[in-house]
Formats: sequence, structure tokens, C-alpha cells
Amino acid sequence: MKNIRNFSIVAHIDHGKSTLADRLIQEAGLGSGRDFRDQMLDSLELERERGITIKSSAVTLERTIDGQKYEFNLIDTPGHVDFSSEVSRALASCEGALLLVDAAQGVEAQTLANLYAAMERDLLIVPVINKIDLPSADVDAAKEQIERDLGLDPAGALLTSAKTGEGVAEVFAAIVARIPPPQGDPQKPLLALIFDAFYDPFRGTVVAVRVFDGTLRQGDSILMMAKGTEHKTEELGLFRLQREAVGELSAGMVGYIVAGVKDVSGVAIGDTVTLAKNPAPAPLPGFKTVKPVVFSSVYPVAAEDYPALAEALEKYRLNDAALQCQKDSSAALGLGFRCGFLGLLHLEIVQERLEREFNQSIIMTSPSVRYEFRLKSGETIVIDNPQDYPDPTLIEEALEPYIRASIMIPERFIGAVMKLGLDRRGVSSNLSYPTQGRAELVFEIPLAEIVYDFYDRLKSLTQGYGSFDYELLDFRPGRLARLDFLLNGERLDALSVIVHKDRARARAVSVCEKLKEELPRQQFKIAIQGAIGGEIVARSTLSAFRKDVTAKCYGGDISRKRKLLEKQKKGKKRMKMVGQIEVPQSAFIAVLKSDDD
Repeated sequence: MKNIRNFSIVAHIDHGKSTLADRLIQEAGLGSGRDFRDQMLDSLELERERGITIKSSAVTLERTIDGQKYEFNLIDTPGHVDFSSEVSRALASCEGALLLVDAAQGVEAQTLANLYAAMERDLLIVPVINKIDLPSADVDAAKEQIERDLGLDPAGALLTSAKTGEGVAEVFAAIVARIPPPQGDPQKPLLALIFDAFYDPFRGTVVAVRVFDGTLRQGDSILMMAKGTEHKTEELGLFRLQREAVGELSAGMVGYIVAGVKDVSGVAIGDTVTLAKNPAPAPLPGFKTVKPVVFSSVYPVAAEDYPALAEALEKYRLNDAALQCQKDSSAALGLGFRCGFLGLLHLEIVQERLEREFNQSIIMTSPSVRYEFRLKSGETIVIDNPQDYPDPTLIEEALEPYIRASIMIPERFIGAVMKLGLDRRGVSSNLSYPTQGRAELVFEIPLAEIVYDFYDRLKSLTQGYGSFDYELLDFRPGRLARLDFLLNGERLDALSVIVHKDRARARAVSVCEKLKEELPRQQFKIAIQGAIGGEIVARSTLSAFRKDVTAKCYGGDISRKRKLLEKQKKGKKRMKMVGQIEVPQSAFIAVLKSDDD
């Protein structure tokens, strides 16, 4: 055990975590030659496309240092705030962490957040200054920030360039010297923590574990302590670049278990695995459940695909414990699920992975956030679905969540970004210049203003150079109302949103116009209205198809034409009373897109 080191790499977005992991893998002699590709540990197609890490991935490396053979269990983690639950799960399996700081950018928001997460777990932290090969690299400034902002000793910071490979060999030596080996007793009853899992169509559920005590051998019967289910192990192994089977996993090791778990609900992330014959007295503490921030309902495009969507979400949640779902239904879209996400990027990734990996055709409703309402009776209720909006006459005060958004941009875009923040009801609380030519703007802004299309607008205004990070602050009073959309007086429940009253009319006009473009014309006029309670705030009318009934009247008395037109009008009125309007899926999708799209 003294020759095992478990560590993860944490940092802000784009500070070089996956590139450093690539270099460490190459240095250890894995993935050389034609097998090598950039982002070795990023196995999802989406990760490679976007150039970001979404899932934390483990790999076991072997390397000889000072004549001794060491086993390194490396876990590469995501940097984006929406995947912070992945980082906390990875850190629970480690004794130490490499904290990367970009030599040009310095310490940023997620650098601090990840430092605190590692300190909560009492991990030993090794600061690494990366990208020292850049022309704009300022190592002295980075060291100063490490001491001032992070409170770490800058003298112990390693200098590397993950791109060129400079200083990577010293990283292995520093890990051996500074990060302690795992503690544990191979003779005690088995205690292993499930920190990740995924579904293999041929082997069932594959569970990733960190063994803290005891030894597990192939063929042993295991017990999942929270679920109370028993399974027989079929295969144990280590994460190389592919899964590699071994005979046993003992204290201190990180590996995987295949135990023929066919039912996905039989595994919970954070559960403790022990032996059925000799169980441990108490389970490991597991993980804190994360609180979702953004909510949206997911519906299948075709109603008969509902069972397939339910199964896909069950398998997906095995691999992403941060996603929360419950059953939901809508008059317009049928049966679906109300899901909670950690942020907008998380929502986007879930949508794309369901479509690509699970072949689901889905519609997602407008994202909304969680609001608090204080009622006149003294009761406080929390809602995240516009359908549950309380009776306006009973509301004493409405509260909406605020966030502190920190936006890093090149100096020349300050004016445009300041205007964007103020347009979204933000209050600018700070403007600083961390490095030459770069500015950091801090806004206190309602979360509801961010979830619609804020990030897209920021990227286009800053030509892709803007980076955006946020943390939740508190709930503050706001003038809120539920905006409904009516077709011929009937409410479309899937399009209802909770908005600020100052924004209601503009949003209603925009949605009514989009619906007018997308809805097919009928034999009768359709009134498309936006309403707050009984008050109509916007309207557009979709005109009817109309046969020219007066074509045969040429000359003669005008009353003949009028008589025919009146007769036609009565027919249209009768049609309107019985006519049903089918809303196509394209209309729902068009409403969710921003005006710029």
C-alpha cells in the first residue's frame, strides 16, 4: 500500500487539466505511438467536440521512481461550475490533488472553489503553474496570487508546460514525495465507496469504486449497503486506457466491479460496497446531495416513446448523479419528466447526450428557476414549475434567486458587456483588471435572467473571449407574474413562464409572433394571446384560409355579395367553436430559441 498514490487534477476551465493528464499517461508509457490522441481520458464524443471535460475519468499508471515501482491512480476532473458534483466525487477517492494555475490567466473563480472542495476533504494540495511556455506567461505574478488568494506556499509550486511536456517528470516525483499513501487495513471487513457507474449493454452496470478497507476477490458475494441488494462479482479490474481485469482489489486501490447488476436502480452513487458474509458495521459517509438550480420538463416527441425515455433517463442518472427527475404531465405534450440541473451547460449536455447516446427525440420546456412565495397566511412555499404558481391574491411577497456573476473579458469589450448586464437587471458591484488587457466584471443579477440566452449573448458580444462563472447568493424580492399563452382562449400549459412584470410584455409579444409563424393556418381565425391572469398583454392573429365565395357574383346588387359573405362568416364561427388546434413540435422548439437564433 505504501507504493500507491491516489490523486486528482483540479483547476478552472481551460487551465490544462486534460493536457497534463495526457502527458502523465505518456510519461508512464501508456498510449504511445499511434494509439495516442489528445484528451485521452475524455471518452464522450461531446467532450472531444467541445474541448471540455464533462465526466471525471480514472486511470491507473505505473512508474518506477528511485528504484521503486509505484502505482498512481489519476482522476481527471471537469473545470466548469456545472460539473462541480463530479469534482467532489473524484476528490472523495483521493489523498491529494494537483491544483493547476494558468501562468497567463492566474487564479480564477473555479480555482478557489476547487481548492475549498479539496480542503474540506483534508487532501494534500500540490500547486502546479502550467502553460509556462506561453509568451504572455507571468510566473512571478502567478506565484504571488497562489500565496495571496489561495494561501499556499508558492515556493513549492511546480512549473510545467503540459503542451511541450516540460516539467512533467518532476510532477511524478513531487506526488511520491508530498502526497501520502492511502491508509487502510486489508484484513478488516470490506469497505468500498462507489464514486461512479455506467451501463454496459453486454455486462450490465459497471461500478467504479475506491477500496478503503478489506480485500475483494473475484467470485465474492457483495452487499450494497444502502440498497440492501446482494450480487456475485464476475470481474474486478483497473482502469487502464481500457478496462483491465485483475484477481483482487485491496485497501487503497481504485478499480471497477462487474457483478451482473442488470437493474439500473440496484446501484446508487455514494453507496458502500461490503462483503455479504462479513459485512462492515457501518457504511462510509457518501456524498452530499447537490441542489439543482435550473429546472426544465423533458417530453418525448411521440407519446409512445415515453417508456423508452424513462429507461434512458434511469441509465443516464447512473452516470450523472447530479441530474434529478420526477414524473410530470402536460395537456399539450403528454407524459414527461420534470428535471433539475446544476446549470445551463448541464441542461444542454443532458439534452445532447440523451439524443446521441440513447437515441431519444425529446422536447424541453423553457428553463425556469426556483422561486419563493410568502403568502398572506404566513406560509412560505417554494416552486420551480410555472403550473404550481399560487393564486396572486394570496401572495404577500415574491422572492427570486440572485447570483454573483464574475465575467472575465478582454478590456475592449467592457462597454458592451456592461450594457448586457444592466439590460438583464444586473447591478455592477466590481470592476477590476487582474492582468494587463483583461478585465473582470462582477454583477449581482437575478438567476432567471441568465437561464434564457445570456451565455450565448456574452459569447457573441466578446467574439468568444468572454468567460463566465457564477455562485448563488440569496433570494430577493421581485415583481413576479405568471405569463400564460392562449390559443383561442385555451391555455397552452407547456409554454407558461414566470417572468418579471417589467419584462412580461416584451416576452409575450416575442412568443406570440413566433407562434404565428410556426402554427399552421386553419379554416378559421386563431387568436394567439399572452396573458397575466385575466389581463391580455400581447396578441397576434393567424388569419384563416378563405374561399372566394363572391367569385360568381359579377355586377348586380351589392346585397347579394354581402349575403354570401355573412353566410360564410357564420360557418367560420361555427367551425371555430368545434375546431381543435394541433400545435406542432416545431412551435415549441421555436419559442425556446432566442431572437438572435
